[in-house]
Amino acid sequence: MVLFSNGELSVRRLEREDAPLLVRWLSDPAVLEYYGGRDCPHDVERVQADFYNGEEEINRGIVQYKGRDIGYIQFYPVGSEERAEYGYADFTGRIYGMDQFIGEVQLWNQGIGSLLVGGMVQHLVEAEQAELIVMDPQCWNHRALRVYEKNGFVRGKLLPKHEWHEGERRDCWLLSYKPT
Repeated sequence: MVLFSNGELSVRRLEREDAPLLVRWLSDPAVLEYYGGRDCPHDVERVQADFYNGEEEINRGIVQYKGRDIGYIQFYPVGSEERAEYGYADFTGRIYGMDQFIGEVQLWNQGIGSLLVGGMVQHLVEAEQAELIVMDPQCWNHRALRVYEKNGFVRGKLLPKHEWHEGERRDCWLLSYKPT
């Protein structure tokens, strides 16, 4: 089932048969440098545990470009604990979070990430009635920050030592997108 399409890019629901793709992408050190950490490669068991067993409220998808599977994206309603941490405890509207990566390294730096983020933002606003969309990339991930800001996200507060990555707690930026 296709979640959305944005020109040559589309996102379809994650299926059980996609596990080998996730294993391949999440055992590539170049991908892991930005998503999960190079010290956390995924085998079949870890992919099953992380992507197929659990949180029903997380919507998981496979990114396709020109009909080819190239990456992963997920989106989810932000819960009360995260709302409080992010400073949105009193915000009564719908807040969604999203995370994504392009697993085919040879397709990096070609504008595909911008197509993906822009398409997902449009989907969340139109189909899910998102009133706020948030992400929390690590501060050192300048390429991702540029893509997100190019697509209308604004840096909010610094989240010190927010995410465990490659053996240490890393600072992250809280980014938000508010539809106009």
